Amino acid sequence: MSRRYDLVVLGMGSGGMPAAEFAASLGLRVCVVERHRVGGDCLWTGCVPSKALLAAAKVAHHLRTADRFGLPPSAEPFDTAAVWERVRAVQRQIAGSDDSPERFRALGVEIVFGEPRLTGPRTVEVGGRVLPTRFVLVCTGSRPATPPIPGLAEAGFLTSENVFELAAAPASVVAIGGGPISIELSQALCRLGTSVTVLQRGPAILPRDEPELVALLAGRLREEGVDLRLDVEVASVVEEDGDKVVAGTEAGVPQRWPAAALLVGVGRTPNTAGLGLEEVGVATGPRGVVVDERMRTNVPTVYAAGDVAGRYLFTHSAAHEAVRAVRDMFFPGRGVVSSLVPWCTFTDPELAHVGLTEAEARERFGTKATVWRFDLDHADRARADDEALGRIVAVCGPRGRLVGASALAAGAGELIHELALLVRQRDKLADLSGLVHAYPTRSTALAQLAGEATFAAARRLRWVTRLARLRPPW
Repeated sequence: MSRRYDLVVLGMGSGGMPAAEFAASLGLRVCVVERHRVGGDCLWTGCVPSKALLAAAKVAHHLRTADRFGLPPSAEPFDTAAVWERVRAVQRQIAGSDDSPERFRALGVEIVFGEPRLTGPRTVEVGGRVLPTRFVLVCTGSRPATPPIPGLAEAGFLTSENVFELAAAPASVVAIGGGPISIELSQALCRLGTSVTVLQRGPAILPRDEPELVALLAGRLREEGVDLRLDVEVASVVEEDGDKVVAGTEAGVPQRWPAAALLVGVGRTPNTAGLGLEEVGVATGPRGVVVDERMRTNVPTVYAAGDVAGRYLFTHSAAHEAVRAVRDMFFPGRGVVSSLVPWCTFTDPELAHVGLTEAEARERFGTKATVWRFDLDHADRARADDEALGRIVAVCGPRGRLVGASALAAGAGELIHELALLVRQRDKLADLSGLVHAYPTRSTALAQLAGEATFAAARRLRWVTRLARLRPPW
């Protein structure tokens, strides 16, 4: 008779790994079913390889622009084959340590490789083997969406899944889509010597972020050589003379964009097919498996977390959701997930955000919304590091409480968490000025911004000091 498990996890990526480790730490009998490789998108096609590529691209950019620091610049071309090999070396290092199957087996987690399928609310079948379980957690992630563009499939294209399988960077790229993945890769490729054109359907790239910060970043990308084309409607793709040619319109005017390779980054599609969800009665929608605030589906024994649940498509939110889901399974009611999820686009400078944007706050709070801005050309560390392009935007609601923040800065992904804590605690921006920040650090800019809010409050209390001057000192 098959072993009975407390939990069967489908997928061993950003959600499945921490869920399995947490469940094992509770002494539960855990089995994870993985159809490909341990580590998921984050290790093999997402965060890890892209950040390794971005790191190399940043060094390349520093070499070419070393005169900014009083050093001789280098115009020598780069061996991008070595860069791609270094990306794969980083992946192998992580796969052999933190994401190693042996590490999880040592924790007591059983790993089964194959295609999983729910055959009931408490059973999962893999290659003819039935896994009985108390609960199922679906963490199968997502994959790059493919737009219905005539000729695209025939011409062939790159996505975040296969771009790191290249031997080296292509000579030229047309990137379809102006979201985070496309923009990060476009800047990296451009810095490594690839000619890059980005085609964005709307009026701006990165539409979920603060428009004023996006505009600053777009200016930087254009300065570095990324050709940003906005208000583009792609009509078709053809192959001509060895190139892939995208045909369409830009602001209504017909255009053609040739390149050696195409990069498609137009969103993600949840991996729900073939899991047997419909047969078991689990509700799904356009964004994936339908879940509540505790990551429960409409079938009480089945939970879902991460990209497949369509809530936030980030590695960090997948881990949070999956661990909270396990907590709710075995400690019912204790697994409510946070609705406050910061994010970061890892361009240079980085663009990070948490909570409400300025537009959202003004719509919700009207005249009670206030916005504070601090430009990094007033931050000593930013000027010393030649990283003065950037701005921090803090959005406050009633009573001065911080309700959202955005930052365009070097290390913005690190800075945003201090602001996220204020939002979570419903604290005022001015409260941050009471925390002494080490100087000179990037986070000193946060203290300067909070100081401005504090000084503004102090100016409203001038009448108190004037009144005190009228009183005798005895």
